[in-house]
Amino acid sequence: MSILVKDLIERGHLKSERIIEAFRQIDRAEFVPADMAGQAYEDIALPIGYGQTISQPLTVAFMLELLDPQEGQNILDVGSGSGWTTALLAHIVGASGRVTAMEKVEGLCEFGKKNVAKFGFIKKNIVEFYCISAEKGFERNAPYDRILVSADTKEIPEVFKNQLAVGGKMVIPVSDSICLVEKRGQDKFHVEEFPGFAFVPFVKDTKGGA
Repeated sequence: MSILVKDLIERGHLKSERIIEAFRQIDRAEFVPADMAGQAYEDIALPIGYGQTISQPLTVAFMLELLDPQEGQNILDVGSGSGWTTALLAHIVGASGRVTAMEKVEGLCEFGKKNVAKFGFIKKNIVEFYCISAEKGFERNAPYDRILVSADTKEIPEVFKNQLAVGGKMVIPVSDSICLVEKRGQDKFHVEEFPGFAFVPFVKDTKGGA
């Protein structure tokens, strides 16, 4: 993992000390299927079952640097998948913060929960997992200082914007771009777009449930 982190730093993708330290402490190999462990330190996306992937480390580093998570913050992690981003965020927010992880695919949600539990974040009440659709966000723990979305939504959902705290930031894939959304007032948003990325699509609940 140290070689991968060093490479991401040298290429300018990892910059913030708290994010670099999280990458060093949260081993990606703990979040991939056993038969993929030999490729865990390569800068590529890997299949994790159910038609889903664990994102390329470069992409995760880029998104987290944009998100700028801080100690003690309340964060929503949408499409938590294998749990890697959840664990990285939990390491950053620390004991005084909270990460709400949402994953619609139940088997994948359980896989992610098991992986994150290895680091003690669930036992310490830093992370909560919900195996449900994030189509309606998660109002119970809102407002959020940060929202990270790891599936292509095609447009920025109003529900996520509503659940973001004023002064908060959201990083979300929209039609092959990564967007940074900053909430500067109750109904005032600033959006920056960074093209050239590909994500699995955001899956809505066809039954209409959350």
